[in-house]
Parts: sequence; C-alpha cells; structure tokens
Amino acid sequence: MSHVGVGPRSVTRSVAFLAAGVLVVPALAACSTEDETADKPLAAQDIAPAARARVADGGTLRWAVDSVPDTLNAFQADADATTTRVAQAVLPSMYRMDAAGRPVRDPDYLESAKVVATEPKQVVLYRLNQQAVWSDGREVGAADFAAQWRALSGRDSAYWTARNAGYDRIEKIERGKNDLEVRVTFGRPYADWKSLFTPLYPKDVMGTPDSFNDGARRELEVTAGPFAVKKVDRDQDEVVLTRNPRWWGDQAKLSRIELRALPRDKRMAALVAGTVDLAEIDPDAAREPGFAAAPRRTATGTPLMGPGGSPRAGAAGERSAADALRSWAVANGSDDDAAYEEILARQERREARAAQERRRRALSGYEVRKSLEPAYTQLALNGADGPLADERVRRAVARALDRRKLAQAVLKPLGLPAVPVGSHLALSGQAAYADGSGALGSQDTKEALALLADAGWVPGGPVKEGEKAAGGQRKGSGQEEPEEESPGGDDGTYIVGEDGKSGDGDGGDGGSDGGGSDSGGSEDGDNGDDGDDGDDGDDEEREEKGDKEGKGGKEGKEGKGDNEKNEDGGKKGRNGENKAQGGAPGAYAPRGTAAPAGSAVAPLAKDGKPLTLRFVVPSGSGSKALRTVAERISGMLERVGIRTELTKVSDQSYFKDHIASGQYDLALYSWPASAFPATDARPIYAKPVPAADGSLNVEQNYTRVGTDQVDQLFDQALATLDEEEARALLRKADARIWAAAASLPLYQRPQLVAARKSLANAGAFGFETPVYEDMGFLKKGAQGARPPASPSS
Repeated sequence: MSHVGVGPRSVTRSVAFLAAGVLVVPALAACSTEDETADKPLAAQDIAPAARARVADGGTLRWAVDSVPDTLNAFQADADATTTRVAQAVLPSMYRMDAAGRPVRDPDYLESAKVVATEPKQVVLYRLNQQAVWSDGREVGAADFAAQWRALSGRDSAYWTARNAGYDRIEKIERGKNDLEVRVTFGRPYADWKSLFTPLYPKDVMGTPDSFNDGARRELEVTAGPFAVKKVDRDQDEVVLTRNPRWWGDQAKLSRIELRALPRDKRMAALVAGTVDLAEIDPDAAREPGFAAAPRRTATGTPLMGPGGSPRAGAAGERSAADALRSWAVANGSDDDAAYEEILARQERREARAAQERRRRALSGYEVRKSLEPAYTQLALNGADGPLADERVRRAVARALDRRKLAQAVLKPLGLPAVPVGSHLALSGQAAYADGSGALGSQDTKEALALLADAGWVPGGPVKEGEKAAGGQRKGSGQEEPEEESPGGDDGTYIVGEDGKSGDGDGGDGGSDGGGSDSGGSEDGDNGDDGDDGDDGDDEEREEKGDKEGKGGKEGKEGKGDNEKNEDGGKKGRNGENKAQGGAPGAYAPRGTAAPAGSAVAPLAKDGKPLTLRFVVPSGSGSKALRTVAERISGMLERVGIRTELTKVSDQSYFKDHIASGQYDLALYSWPASAFPATDARPIYAKPVPAADGSLNVEQNYTRVGTDQVDQLFDQALATLDEEEARALLRKADARIWAAAASLPLYQRPQLVAARKSLANAGAFGFETPVYEDMGFLKKGAQGARPPASPSS
C-alpha cells in the first residue's frame, strides 16, 4: 500500500524576554493575506517515484545520517533526527505527513479517528486496524495508548520526558466497544489531537519510568512497523534495520537498511568510493560535475576503470619515465633541472585530470535529488538588552533587509524557487500558511532610517574613546575554529562597515574583502556557477546608478577606510592583494560594480556609543551558506548606518553557548515546520516569564521577545476545534509576531540528496514522511522509465 506520512515531532526550541514594543504599527487584522502559492508547496518532492512492481525484492540501502542516536525514545530530550528516522520505520503512527505538509491518517494502523463529542468534554474515538500487531504478537490497543498518556502527561516526574504537550490535556483513556476501539477524553479542548500517539510506543516501553528512561535508549525489542531494529552498533557507527516478519502491510522491498553515521565533510568521499547509496549533501557538493553529467543507468559498484577499460594502475609508470629522462641527462653530463621540473609539473597536471575523471565516473552512478526542507531559516534579533531591546531598532533592521535577495542568493543557484517565507507558523502548501509579513512591511531604506532617528540614533554622531568597536555587549565564550581565519584579527571578529571592510554585502554593489578572507569568498555555499546571479538581482539599482558604477579608484582614495580600490573598482586588502574577485560567483560583485560614494549612511551613534550589533555565525565547513547570508545581511544594514561585528564560533558552541544563552545580537538558525503550529510553535514565541529562582523562563524563545496577546491567540487556537477559526487565530498571531520584528523568516531551506540512480522512492522527501516499505532498487531493465521531474522541483 502506497501511503504518505509524518514522523515524530520531537523539536526543541528556546527562550526570550522583552517588554511590549512602543512603536505604533498598522492595524494587524488586515495584514495577513493569502499568498498565491499558499495552496501548494513551493517545490515538489524528488524521490524517483516508482510502482512497487518495478522495484526488486531484497537489497541493502546504505543511508548516511548525521549520528548514531543516543536514544531510540523520540520523547526524550536527546532524541535526534536519526531517532525520528528509526521511529518512522519501526513504530506505529496514527497520522503521517503528506507531500503538502498536512496530517493524514495512516491506514496501516488506523481505520478511523474522529471527535465524537465536545460537551461536556471533547472525546476522540480511534478505530484501529485489526491486523495491527506488535512484533511479539500482541495487538496494538488501548493499553498502549494509556501507557503512553501516563508517561507523557507530566504528572509523574520520574519519567524523563522532553515534552508533554497535548498529553497533559487528556483526562482518561478507555477501551471502546471492542478491542479495536480506543476512547480518549480530554479535560480541556485540544485542537491538535491528531498530533498525539505518533509515534506510538508499546506499553513495555512506556509502562514504567525505568523502561521509559533507559529501556528504549539502546534497543527496541518490540516494534510494529515494516522494519525492526536489528542492532545499534556504536563501534561501527550504524543502526541496522531489517524486515519485520510480522508486518501486515505491503512487505518491505528492501531486506535491510543501514543508517550510517557519516559527517557531512566525508560524504563526497563515501559517494566516490561507492560505500553509501543515499546521503544528504551540501550545495557545494551538489554542484560536482559528475552528478550533472550522470547517465541514467544503474550503478553496479564495479571497480573504477582507466581510459583503456582496465583498472587504473596509477601514475607510477609515467613517473618512472621522467626519472629515466633525468638519469639519461645526468649520464650525459646535462642535468637540466628546469626541463625535469617541467616534466614533473606536466605529469602532476595529467594525474590531477585523471583523478578528476575517476571522480566524475564514480559520481555518474548517482544523481542529486532536490526539494525544499520542511524548515525555514530566520534572522533572530535578541531583544533582551542593548539596542535591539528597542522595537524601533528591530523594525529598522527588518526594513533594511531585502528578503527576496537573500532567498535568491541561497536558492536560485540551486534551481529551487527563491520565494521568501511569509509566515512563522507554516510553510507554503500547509493549511495554516498565509503571508503575514505585511504587518511589518517590505524593504524600505527611508523608513528604516526614520525609525532609527526616532530611536535617537544619529548618523555621524560623536563616539566616546574606547567605544569605537562597542559591538560586544554580550561577548560570549565561543572561539573561532583554528582553520577559519578572520580578516579582523586573532579574536575571530571583524566589523562590517569599519575601515572599508565591507561592500554591499548582499552580493550587489561592491566587491569586498570584508566578507571574510578566503572563507568569505569560498564559503558561498549558496551560490553556484550561475553567472547571472553574481549581483543577486541588483539590476534595478545598477540602472539607477548608471555610469557611476565601476569608478571606484578615486572614491576609494577619498573613502574613510584604509583600503584602496584598483582601477576596475574592486577593493584591495591592506596588503594590496585583490581578494574581492577570488570567491565563488555571487559572493562578491563582478569587477567594476563598486557602490558610488555616499551610498551608505555614516555609522550611527547614540549617547557616545556606535550602533554596532554582534552577529554570531558558525565556523564549520557545513555552515558556509549561513556565513554568506550573514555577510549579505551585514552589507544591507551598513546602508542604513548599522555596523555588524561578525563573530565566527565553533559549531559545537554556536547554539548552546550563544543562541540558547543569549550571547548574540543577530544570529541565523532554522526551525522545522509543523502540521500543528498551535502546539509546536507556541514555545518559540511565548512571552518570557520570571522563574521561581529569579531567572527568566524563556522556553524556546531565543529572541526573548514576546507579548501577552500572542500567547492568548495561541491558547485560543489550541482550544478551538473549528479548523478554520483556529487557522484565523494563528494568522493573527503570526501578524503580531511579524510586527514585533524579533524573528525574520528568510527562506525555506534547500534539501539536496545524492542518491544512487537505481534507488526508487527515496531522496528529497520534502514534507512527506518516507514510505519505508516502498523504497528499493529498480529491477534490471526498469531504469530509464522515471517520469520527468516537476518544473517546481
């Protein structure tokens, strides 16, 4: 049976604090409008769909994942994405996610579920599939529902649960007319009742605190999915799943799935070696030429062949010929070192070309399947203290940004729809989606300047001695990674806008060495080889500037910074080396496109202090996209006089030591989309409240900005069983979150998956929960019949 689905929603989020904003905003009721694309996802999933009849029986899928999970219990705090993958394959789920990000009933477990009473209490009646049994032969039934409710209700602190949302509203669970019926009575109305019991664990796991806390961490002895957990091998860094012989649905096509922990920076080597079949990869890797030129054929894993059709023996023979030439020269009294070195150089170039050809051949057995993740990247503004505690400054930051350009920088080079995200609570295609950004307004430099002026920030104002680089109100403890050298010195920070260290930053007007030395240029994980994206859509601005573009030589000498500009308008570093054009296309503007003098406002100051915001970014190789986006944002802010102090910290400390602890002014991170935003999004935007110990309880609101009104709208939506009314309340809440300007959704994250060409029904899943029993390798002769990809993908 081919069906769709969603998996566990174990998401953790964060904290916040701030008083209500003082700036009057437009009437919010009319700000939330339906987007033209709201009825469908921006990009279709890309999984090489194939009918089960075309998929061979048997085979092992080697699937690269980020980690071997610390726990197999999806309701514990240290559960991760691999925990979710395992739970989806081996455990029941009452509702799963379809391709549009909406919950649908899973018929393998659930024949029907509906609200049968609302007064005096809400009652949901579940009718289970009579064939649904656990791997020990016991029926899936009310006892399992009741055990999970008691474990997750929050009433017994002995259970180490990560969340209790929804389960804490249940009053009782009873057996219905027969063993296939389960009656769930809620003490308080709960609109998101479909989110519950997915995944559903057996009562053996949920029955006692010991079994919940420890029993399901390393193994799951009893399961009820198309696959079962064979072993969790931390020595080999893999989780092995095998067919469940008691599975009552369509038999799994694969006989085995190996989830192999493999760091992102080692996945290309594994693909070249042919040791994995499915691996999510980064944008830089997705642009490897071997993928693009891959013919549609089955990769068989045969040995790499040289040009003659036999295994390549290497370059030893060719190198020995060069050595023989040198020996002849010495014997004849003519040791021509220059000629010898030239021979060696030629040989090295031949070897490099041969290695690249071998790499291309190896990758030709794979293709990149791409879609958009059910997650969005946002710019977070910490409103706990400092300049961003003033709502006017936050709104000015928001109005200075062109979110469309930022989305284009990331998604356009990948051939994905470059549309800014318009909601904090849903993504295009989901029922709750509507573009609420009108409550804040679009990019408007004049409005941003007016807001800053109203907040007292004056261009070119006096700055007290010692405050010239006062962007580190919250310095934090993160250190820059050794291999990531910043242009600003040894402390891992540099200030965009100081000493001419930044151009436009949005990839538009002006090459820059301020975007980061070598890392700034090569880190453009967002920009591909599309030459037309180098200026990222700045054509209109270029037309306005006309002949002023490119005349940067004189302007560079007259500028305030220490840098000089070459004759073409590209900036030189302080050592005279032009770094601006050495990066990937799109990271910097082409030569001759420097911004004219006066295009940026003089740095702002107030009470003797400059307006400098600490922008924390991760330094790891997998975070190139975020760093590039951060540099573009910094360039946009410089135009209105806001300087940014870019600080690179290790990936390990980025979230814990900076985002969660509030040691930042600006930061980029992502939230997953949910089919149940009233439940899942509330902790992200809840108003922080003082805890009993005097600290601030921010839940998962890392911006520390919230209002009573937003909380009330979430609570009302959660208690409303009318779906249309609940969506209307959520859209009002979203509009008010936009107006607070602490969280600015930018773009839906790209999802890029390298998959063996013969692998069907797997890849870039988008919103949809994988259908594990349908995955497999095409039968011989079945390749090549794959339907063309959707234009939107």
